[in-house]
Amino acid sequence: MEWHPIDTRRLLAETLVARAEEHGCLASTNDRAKEALADGGPLPLLVVARRQTAGRGRGSNRWWTGPGSLAFSLALGPDRLPDDRRQTGLVSLAAAVAVVRAVQPRVEDRTLGIHWPNDVYLEGRKLCGVLIEAPSTGGLIVGVGLNTNNTLDDAPEELRPTAVTLLDITGSTWDSTDALVAVLREFETLLHQIIDQPEEVASAADRLCLQTGRTLTVTSGVNRQTGRCLGIAPDGALLLDTPTDRRAVHGGIVTTESSTHP
Repeated sequence: MEWHPIDTRRLLAETLVARAEEHGCLASTNDRAKEALADGGPLPLLVVARRQTAGRGRGSNRWWTGPGSLAFSLALGPDRLPDDRRQTGLVSLAAAVAVVRAVQPRVEDRTLGIHWPNDVYLEGRKLCGVLIEAPSTGGLIVGVGLNTNNTLDDAPEELRPTAVTLLDITGSTWDSTDALVAVLREFETLLHQIIDQPEEVASAADRLCLQTGRTLTVTSGVNRQTGRCLGIAPDGALLLDTPTDRRAVHGGIVTTESSTHP
């Protein structure tokens, strides 16, 4: 898929971005954003790569950046973030909600929503992943991998049953600058809400949660919790109805999911 360079002028004029970098190939846009954050300079900084050789997902997962897909990271300074660091989970959810809102007009009535804590699913398959990292130097890195103009024909065999791309679903391409502007504008609105009305961001994520009513197992380190998903709490936690009680899970990876109660 041919890649058209992003229009930096549009990004600077129409979004919260103060500067932008576009790279042909990076190991990871998050890693480059962390380097730039440590070096100083105007923020927010957007880092976009046409290809990643070591893109990361949650835990030990890798992120496939196929030709034509959109991989970017946004480096945010403290002035764009809530004072309470416990609300980092809301920033992650906000990024996923922003992607859903930006993509929705492209897919009309197809099933589109969020898998807690920050994945976007389309028609039951993963369309987008978000990775939040908090460098020791301060600030926050919001990494997004969005399957736009790539195709599963180029994907590793093991990903084809679980992933989806906008090109494969719609049969049409999406200008990369248009996609970035759409996602970033929605994300900026949600960032303001995290500071002023954090419960509104959690409520938006809850309405989009595709796991409500399903039985989930959430793993965090050696801890495993299984229960029926009741949605997303006002602070961004996942609510589980377990065989013994109701719990708010603030971190972890959903390792199994089914439609039946344990």
